[in-house]
Amino acid sequence: MKMYNKKNMLINLYLVCGVALVMLLSCNSSNNTDSSTPTDILQGTVDVTSVVQANFINEYTEGVNVAVNGDYISISSSGLPDHKTPYWGEGHEMFEDFLGVNHANMNTTMIAFNYVMTIPTYPKEASVKEQTDLGAVGMALNGVPLYNDYEGGGVLEENAWSTFDASGAHPGPNEDYHYHCEGTYLTVDDSNLIGFLRDGFPVYGRKDMDGSYPENLDENGGHVGVTSHFSDVIYHYHVSNDVYSTSGLYVIKSGAFHGTKGTFTQ
Repeated sequence: MKMYNKKNMLINLYLVCGVALVMLLSCNSSNNTDSSTPTDILQGTVDVTSVVQANFINEYTEGVNVAVNGDYISISSSGLPDHKTPYWGEGHEMFEDFLGVNHANMNTTMIAFNYVMTIPTYPKEASVKEQTDLGAVGMALNGVPLYNDYEGGGVLEENAWSTFDASGAHPGPNEDYHYHCEGTYLTVDDSNLIGFLRDGFPVYGRKDMDGSYPENLDENGGHVGVTSHFSDVIYHYHVSNDVYSTSGLYVIKSGAFHGTKGTFTQ
């Protein structure tokens, strides 16, 4: 009787272990193909060429050109905007005055440059995320440089944002016009594609394409998903939905690059 019970106990134990093993293998198999976590599977497989070619344009200055060279895309620009701003100067057909109490900084005018931004055709996540720094972190679709939330020797403060035009932009010490924040003519509480950062990943307005505000952005302001321009999931940035300091503004970029940055020359 004791031998019989012992034998049955061993058989039951083997059966339980077998079921557990099958369930474990099944779970692992499911996780390996789960489309809700595509980061490890799809990074570096999306070609951004056609979107870049179709969307980079400045009809006013005709100063934006795109060239594809194998694994890289070069976007050249004069850096001048295609919209109104007080920095065109009074008397210019594209002049408009500042809003509210904003005013020009010491650089009252802007000039043309020979910018060239080079980005990867297939952007992918970097193993080490490099923090963005002073200067251009990307380029808007009209060829104007995109800057982060730093200005001069530190973070943006009132002495900087009080010189922004309606588009959240101003010229720097070299009369180099550039965007820091959301603004008229670029993006205002929408899902617009506004440009690409130097790592090749696109940057959108504050909303996702379904009109909602993304709640799963990482510390660098991006997440993985499909967009109105990419049917395959791709990492992309969003303009911050948090008001910056006491400015009432929404910065375009803060934190690090998700991918490895390309070059930006002038």
